[in-house]
Amino acid sequence: MSEKKEDALFQYDAKPQLSQIVPMGLQHVVAAVVGIVTPGIMIAKVCNLSPSDTTLMIQTSLIFSAIATLIQLFQLFGKIGSRLPVMMGASFAYVPILMAIGADFGIAAIFGAQLVGSVVVIVVGLLIKKIRVLFPPLVTGTVILSIGLSLFPVAIKYMAGGVGNDDFGSVQNWVVALITFGCVFFFNYFSKGFLKLSSILNGMVVGYILSLILKMVDFQPIKDASIFQMITPLHFGMEFKVVPILTLVVMFIVDSVQAIGQFTATTVGAMDREPTDKELSGGIIGSGTTNFLGSFFGSVPVATFGQNVGLVSVTKVINKYVMVFASVLLLVAGFVPKIAAVLTTIPYAVIGGATISVFATISMTGIRMICSQELSPTNTGVVGLSLAFGVGTALSTGSLSGFPDWVTTIFGNSEVILTTLVAVLLNLILNYHKKKETS
Repeated sequence: MSEKKEDALFQYDAKPQLSQIVPMGLQHVVAAVVGIVTPGIMIAKVCNLSPSDTTLMIQTSLIFSAIATLIQLFQLFGKIGSRLPVMMGASFAYVPILMAIGADFGIAAIFGAQLVGSVVVIVVGLLIKKIRVLFPPLVTGTVILSIGLSLFPVAIKYMAGGVGNDDFGSVQNWVVALITFGCVFFFNYFSKGFLKLSSILNGMVVGYILSLILKMVDFQPIKDASIFQMITPLHFGMEFKVVPILTLVVMFIVDSVQAIGQFTATTVGAMDREPTDKELSGGIIGSGTTNFLGSFFGSVPVATFGQNVGLVSVTKVINKYVMVFASVLLLVAGFVPKIAAVLTTIPYAVIGGATISVFATISMTGIRMICSQELSPTNTGVVGLSLAFGVGTALSTGSLSGFPDWVTTIFGNSEVILTTLVAVLLNLILNYHKKKETS
């Protein structure tokens, strides 16, 4: 009987016990919360928002991350949502572009562009069956691999204490991060049952306790936060300007491609299959719908969260009620700022030490997909050249300085965007005509 109950965690619609749901759900919240909160803070700083408006932006990010996840889990009207165990959150991928728009055009222009971009995403979702031919396993595997590679520096910078902090790179941060990682590693590879499944959470608890002992935790945000606060529509306004709209539309389209990779990483890593056209279409439409609504309330664009995709792949826990529990916590935290403040007291070093193995899993999922195809000179050329252009350009600061700023913003700040576009193009040139000849 206990085995059947534990097996419920590995079934989408089954009903596990609350004692099983809580630790699994907490892992997703802890893995996502800093990533959800941080983009809003960064954009608020660029736009010179007041402390109260900054708090409001953090709230909307938490609330719409929860709403987006619930839409994915339960699929509205049979078309909006994927019915896959994915966690949605405010996306770092958009941050450079949103900061550029906010600095040059103001906060209202961000949400006007987001409104238009989200409509484009919904159209992409409706047409996904026709355009999916552009994204075979070779291409999606390359995209997933680039996503993992793009997250490695994030984990390392977190382990070092977070870029911009006074103690960045300190020995103390690295000690905490490595002990956290060591605990995650031990529970993941040398334990069984729930200790193994909750390895990320276990490591973070140990890391947080150590951080408390070392006086690395600042409780001031909890004291400053209010107990309850509602969000209001059009608080930040909405303006429609051509350059922000065109820039963000391109990013939304590319992020839809990334979503295909994330949904595929989830199903391949945790369910041993590729996603169906209906799942991909519903997932992308669900993301577009949430971002459409979020633009009215001041929510940073949401997308699938790579760290949570990796968490699902590592644990194989695909039960929807685990994600529901995590979503409810985020929703409550969004309306009760003091709860959100508690979550944000987790030091960067702890988060980095706990998530680096998750990001590694994402990369290996991409490699598995690539290796499922024939490793012919043509296919390896598609993968290698795509990564060379995408990763190489992102790591070569200033390499696009002769172009307009928007070119650097879109193509020079993310390994994933350029890798995706080059992979699609090269695959069409080198492989698509062969498939037509053999069909």
